[in-house]
Amino acid sequence: MTFCPLTLRPHNALTWDLELPPSHAVPPRLSRGARAKGQHSSIPSSTPALCLRPLGSAYPSAALPAAHLGSRDRIFFSMMSVKSLKSLILPQVSFYAYTTAFNIVNGNASYTRRLHESLLLGTGVIASSSFFGLFPRLLQMRLHNVLLKKALPIIILTHVSAMNVVAARSLEPIRGIEVMDKEGNVMGYSRKAGTKAVKDTAASRVVLFGTSAFIPEVFSHFFVRTQFFRQYPWSLWTFKLSCTVLVMGLMVPVSFSIFPQIERIQRSELEKEIQSATEETELFYNRGV
Repeated sequence: MTFCPLTLRPHNALTWDLELPPSHAVPPRLSRGARAKGQHSSIPSSTPALCLRPLGSAYPSAALPAAHLGSRDRIFFSMMSVKSLKSLILPQVSFYAYTTAFNIVNGNASYTRRLHESLLLGTGVIASSSFFGLFPRLLQMRLHNVLLKKALPIIILTHVSAMNVVAARSLEPIRGIEVMDKEGNVMGYSRKAGTKAVKDTAASRVVLFGTSAFIPEVFSHFFVRTQFFRQYPWSLWTFKLSCTVLVMGLMVPVSFSIFPQIERIQRSELEKEIQSATEETELFYNRGV
């Protein structure tokens, strides 16, 4: 098994841009038709094949975990308590537009995907996520229970964030993603591996956004009881924003490391045509980010 040195460097979790060294160059890729004829692409053993992005030799800024730090201010504004639903529309749409674009760009791109499909899919996911994120706020405005009013936005955020991943990457379970042996030879396209990749990524988003929204609310609950808050009521916004930035900065590398980017899957769990193509007991696939 060849390990990816990029994923083992903590620095890369907080780096905005990264160029792959020459040893990480992506080898020429065979067409899908050529693979169907049994001409598997062979990647030299000196190349860490399993850590390569399917569509390029460089990791763009949006492909790194640090790119999700850009959503920390959007989380803060989308979690604000407001009296009017209209004032929440722009923060919600902005937040889900950012996360949808991130999820589409950083999914597994080994399957055939056209530009217009990504645009139509992204537009639909942004619209539906924003709707489901805003609609329950109507209930929150009518609640008198303080605990429910504080907990409801967090519950909404975590559930819709997971739904956003599933919807934005919905083509992966439908068309399948590449599965490889330990040498990097592509064995075929698996819908089951695509389903597992999306499910694990959605779980990591629940951890990321749920924790990033929950901890600032807990700290703010105690902060409003301090003498400092009584003297400077406006400081609550600054305190919550600072907490959100700090917690999300800590949670981004944690949530992205819950599941490895290159995951293993047992051959017995895959489709029969893939099982017949190899005798390896376990195969590998790129989960995406």
